[in-house]
Amino acid sequence: MSASIPANAGHPCRVPADPADLVIPDSLLPADGRFGCGPSKVRHAQVDAIVAARDDVLGTSHRKPPVKQLVGAVRSKLTDLFGLPADWEVVLGNGGSTVFWDVATFGLIDRRSQHLVFGEFSSKFAQASAAAPHLASPTTVESAPGSHPDAVADDGVDVYALTHNETSTGVAMHLRRPSGTTASEALVVVDATSAAGGLTWDHTEVDVYYFAPQKCFASDGGLWIAACSPAAVERIETIGASDRWRPASLDLKIALDNARLNQTYNTPAIATLVMLDAQLDWMLGNGGLSFAAGRSAASAATLYGWAGNRDWATPFVADPEQRSNVVGTIDIDATIDADAICAALRANGIVDTDAYRKLGRNQLRIGMFPSIEPADIEALTHCIDHVVSHLANF
Repeated sequence: MSASIPANAGHPCRVPADPADLVIPDSLLPADGRFGCGPSKVRHAQVDAIVAARDDVLGTSHRKPPVKQLVGAVRSKLTDLFGLPADWEVVLGNGGSTVFWDVATFGLIDRRSQHLVFGEFSSKFAQASAAAPHLASPTTVESAPGSHPDAVADDGVDVYALTHNETSTGVAMHLRRPSGTTASEALVVVDATSAAGGLTWDHTEVDVYYFAPQKCFASDGGLWIAACSPAAVERIETIGASDRWRPASLDLKIALDNARLNQTYNTPAIATLVMLDAQLDWMLGNGGLSFAAGRSAASAATLYGWAGNRDWATPFVADPEQRSNVVGTIDIDATIDADAICAALRANGIVDTDAYRKLGRNQLRIGMFPSIEPADIEALTHCIDHVVSHLANF
């Protein structure tokens, strides 16, 4: 039986005098109230790992063995987590995924890229490519927010830019090469910032899988990581040997050379690496990517099942095959103000459930990364029910 809109929610966006006055019973509250879509919930064990590193890793040179061993461990563990062949390279650099878009315009795109655009973040890489004066204008394949398009084979394209999970809209896509193309003809380059570690993927369909660690890996931002196939490494080295001008901090060949030495070109945030390493230990120690992705899948089943049983809540992504297991977007009926729901939740210690600002919908957006307990997602749904049933009484 579906839950109806409360009888006293009688006009569009009824807003209580102060939603923060609503008290949610302790018996309903999740054990941890962090549901943000990045930065995401950090497990206590990761913070403990930072404390444990205070004497021999933190505050030491990133060119010396303790930090180089840490970088090497992260590279090795990511290779294991993703099941990558031995000839793949894991490359690191400072600046996060936003910086990697610029890195790719200098070191991955030879002449022209094609971008699948279906939200805020997938559009930004296309904009970066379009602004690069040394590249031909990129092509874009677009769809409305809440869905994703498919890549279209094009002989003039040497990089197909995909997004595994569009963080702004909660759309996920199955990664595959455009029909009829091979890595020798064009690279498939995937923004996996909110997907890596929470969604499964097939490395045979991808050449570069890049991300930042503040989502599924529950670390801090400011670092980009790229898993690169042999074809991608060849492209990096070819461009690196060319006369194309590249700022050193954005030079993928320099980043690759340093990664092979288990270091970054310039000083990384060591605590970020410590937290990432601890998260990888947790994932691998419990079964690897199938374990981590399984937790997110369980949370997603709870969230979307709950919304399907409410006549005032609807999954924003209409096609179940395109719904993300790591970022859930739920539209709320116009008679109930989603911002008021979020305000009431926040006042009770349940934070960062707000819709993505530029999407402009009456919506909740809920992180379901592996660190978030599936039981806490269920508790969250009970809290939302409680809030909605009481909002119009204010």
